Amino acid sequence: MTFKTTRKVEFADTDLSGLVHFSRFFVFMETAEHQFLRSLGAEVHMQHEGHEIGWPRVNASCEYLSPIGFGDELDIEVTVGRKGTKSMTYRFDFVKGETKVARGEITAVCCVLDEPGGIRAIEIPPLIADQV
Repeated sequence: MTFKTTRKVEFADTDLSGLVHFSRFFVFMETAEHQFLRSLGAEVHMQHEGHEIGWPRVNASCEYLSPIGFGDELDIEVTVGRKGTKSMTYRFDFVKGETKVARGEITAVCCVLDEPGGIRAIEIPPLIADQV
């Protein structure tokens, strides 16, 4: 399954050189992940079986292939590279026109967030797991 979205580079995304600051790609990935979950009828923070659940990150990386700047439009492809019982690894491809500008990966664990003893990993709810 591939989810696609677009993002226009804003001035706040750039550094003094006028290029997108490396850290902004992590924001782009997180935003695309949230849009992907919404497309499945879920949210990054939602209620499940009477508990608030969320997706803390356990790994994030990004490889930069070509610079982009203010006003550029990016196509972002999100795929699930790995789905475990309690975690998912998302892969992100960033493309401007015909040029791949970056690729990244985030691994997130599905967790109950509102238990007295702290967060606890749980199985991915069927609403999400059955669609990816």
